[in-house]
Amino acid sequence: MKIQLYLLVILCLSACLSLSAQSRPNVLFIVCDDLNTHVSTSDYPYISTPAFDELAENGMTFKRAYCQYPVCGPSRASFLSGLYPESSGVINNTADIRDERPGTITMPQAFREQGYWTAATGKIFHNSKIDPGEAVWDERTFFVNDEMPLEAEARDKFEAKHGSTTDKKNRKLWKEFLIDFSPQTKNQTPGWGPSGLTDEQHRDGKNARQAKDWIENKSFGDKPFFMAVGIHKPHVPFLAPQKYFDMYPKEDLKYIKPPSNFWDTVPKSSISKRYEGFGFELGVENDDLRREYMQAYHACISFIDAQIGQVFDSLKDNGLWDNTIVVLTSDHGYQLGEHFQWGKVTLFEVCNRVPLIIRVPGQTKSGSTSQGLVELVDLFPTLAELCMIKTPDDVQGRSLIPNFKDPGARGKKVVYTVVTRGKILGKAIRTDRWRYALWPDGEEFYDLDNDIEEHHNLISSKEHSSVLAEMRKNLARAGAKASAAKL
Repeated sequence: MKIQLYLLVILCLSACLSLSAQSRPNVLFIVCDDLNTHVSTSDYPYISTPAFDELAENGMTFKRAYCQYPVCGPSRASFLSGLYPESSGVINNTADIRDERPGTITMPQAFREQGYWTAATGKIFHNSKIDPGEAVWDERTFFVNDEMPLEAEARDKFEAKHGSTTDKKNRKLWKEFLIDFSPQTKNQTPGWGPSGLTDEQHRDGKNARQAKDWIENKSFGDKPFFMAVGIHKPHVPFLAPQKYFDMYPKEDLKYIKPPSNFWDTVPKSSISKRYEGFGFELGVENDDLRREYMQAYHACISFIDAQIGQVFDSLKDNGLWDNTIVVLTSDHGYQLGEHFQWGKVTLFEVCNRVPLIIRVPGQTKSGSTSQGLVELVDLFPTLAELCMIKTPDDVQGRSLIPNFKDPGARGKKVVYTVVTRGKILGKAIRTDRWRYALWPDGEEFYDLDNDIEEHHNLISSKEHSSVLAEMRKNLARAGAKASAAKL
């Protein structure tokens, strides 16, 4: 009798656990690399992003979401751990949170340890060296682009004269030859142009198809899944199939020129010299080159939008759309000539604000928007609460569920972003109306209601002295909070 009772209890517990697993939603977490707010859902009217639009029509769009560090590695370490960069210890692209803050539980690890099947394709953690692999993921894939026709042509010409490109003696010479022959292959140096490849031959095409494969083959079995899709573009080099370039004739592109004397009014340490790598001079507009890059960047955005749309279709085709939370965002923004700056590593609005769309079946109202200030550090506690996952006690973000319930909710009083300049941090806060930044050699202060382009530094304005004093206090409080969980 006792044995029968024991077996009955075991069966009941098993049934309850199975019911709990089935009732918990799946998570599709999509993070793009270097994507700014040049998407239709961020009110940028010059681009076509139908997959973003579709998700927005079915979920909530956060119009004012901000990264905590405008560089890939520190930003990802921050939102994956729910910690501000000062507390995560990751303030550059080479640091590994496992070394800087041993024992830290990241978002996918928490999900896996508490019953979820976890998988990742593409760039989620900063790179394969920093990615924790099987300690966090049940399945993990990385892809590269297929060889472009230009690369194949270059290789044929090189090998006819010098021998195999794989010979040790030829490696350096081959790299130099390839850069001169085909500027699209310059890796971190900003190459751009039509790739000559199909969607499927690009790494992001492969990432999307890998996600589809996991969905269609039900690789997760009976468990709910946490599936992370790391989209590489629009990271440099700006490569995409020709058809996406055709969508954006260079002569039709729109942009606002910064004042020629802008850098006479702001701290010089706020400058990122990345513009030099793009071929520009500080304070000098180069319209033709700017349009080349903008066209290529927009082509990359429409390309990745098409890949993301395929993953959405797969969820719907396989009956998972109504039980899957979808998050679509970027690790940080990106400058395309604003303030004569290119790339990331600044504290301007265009570099810190990111697209963020979240769909939670049964909770987010279709087509809703939130103007409340939110941060990427809020994603971990939000998804954890939605999926009944316990978070570490030191997580610093705040759940966004109140915003789902009330789209008009204000959000945070202050959002906070930092970036290094040598051994010193530049720090910025954004409130509903103002942005203030403190640098080693000065300050910035902008009225974003009347100067969204941030062209007029008000730091010397007597009219705004009381607001500035309050912003300085807000920054000090935000910095103290961001360091509160530091080991």
